[in-house]
Amino acid sequence: MRKYKYTAVNLQKETFKGTFIAKNEKDLALQLSKQSLFLVSATPYSDATPNAFFSVSGKVKTNELAVFCRQFAIMINSGIPILGCIEILKTQSYSGMLKKILDKVCEDVKAGLMLSEAIDKHKKVFPEFFRSMLKIGEMSGKMDMVLTSLADYYEKDLSIKKKVKGALAYPIMLLVLTLAIVVVMLAFIVPTFRTNLSALEVEPEGLTLAVYNLSDFMLANWLYILAVIGVTVCLLWGIGLTKKGRYFYDYLALHLPIVKKIKTDLITARFARGFALLLASGMDVVDAMDSISIVLGNKWLLERFKKAKEEVEHGMTLTTAFRMYKLFPEMLIQMVSIGEKTAALDEVLNRSCVFFDEQVETSLNSIVSKIQPIMLCIMGAVVAVLFMAVYSPMLSMMTQLA
Repeated sequence: MRKYKYTAVNLQKETFKGTFIAKNEKDLALQLSKQSLFLVSATPYSDATPNAFFSVSGKVKTNELAVFCRQFAIMINSGIPILGCIEILKTQSYSGMLKKILDKVCEDVKAGLMLSEAIDKHKKVFPEFFRSMLKIGEMSGKMDMVLTSLADYYEKDLSIKKKVKGALAYPIMLLVLTLAIVVVMLAFIVPTFRTNLSALEVEPEGLTLAVYNLSDFMLANWLYILAVIGVTVCLLWGIGLTKKGRYFYDYLALHLPIVKKIKTDLITARFARGFALLLASGMDVVDAMDSISIVLGNKWLLERFKKAKEEVEHGMTLTTAFRMYKLFPEMLIQMVSIGEKTAALDEVLNRSCVFFDEQVETSLNSIVSKIQPIMLCIMGAVVAVLFMAVYSPMLSMMTQLA
């Protein structure tokens, strides 16, 4: 038995499209004829998730997911049934991969599956947090509220990511520019000056000799240098793919002085928003902790978070568990403590999200304001050393002539 996607007409020449399970096309035509439908065309239909070869991450992009949730929420609030929403959404200007997936989801919902069940068939594409929230929306009957909250969550998460990229763009540009200046000086300018000075029979010494030797080494071994850089990058990337390597990198991200503050604030803001969303949807604390672990995005922290969850399961308060394992900044722990005492944890976390978002921006601005002068000083020092090495023999000659 195979599933076919068919197009058929009735006696009034009205067109019908859908999916049907049959042995072959002949059997499909027979089954449709029992419904007074005449088969026009049929193609085998697969429930498999479309190939994500042209998607960098193999997942739906955060910006697409935010737009999808926002549009879906608006239509649900307008009273359009879920199937009608999906049929409209699959015609929107999403990526080809998402359109194909929505087409399959639409067919599955027509066949009688719940939306969460249809989405769950594409686990590799849709985030687990998103899929869990859809199930909560269906069980609680608050799909409109859940979708609106998801849209807010993904839009804010995307905004924070853009701020991080924007803040780090200038320091990275300075680093690249510094490296480019060094390469151009050693590969082109230094050899030219060396040729001219050798014609004048000037013997290089000190800093000039060191720079000449460095230039010679780079020109003679540039292929090996590129190979070493390439192998090192691939090795570091490969280590990151292993379980222990990912754990080590995530540990460094939360302990290195330069990135520690930013990474901690990012995770804290994401946790506060996501945890508040889960609790507001009616999920109990332990189940919410289980679902929110997906969005933490740090293996080292996740391991400690799971231990804290076990403590909560055995009766410990969230405040005590978070403080014991040092999971989040003291400010968040104090907010959680207030939320537990007032039985309004979701409201407290929702109100505190703005504060933690501002903390992320403050941390970014603080670090960037420190990095930029340092990078400019390094850039100036490198350029000054290279020019001093190149021009010092000429200045020496001019002094002797004078």
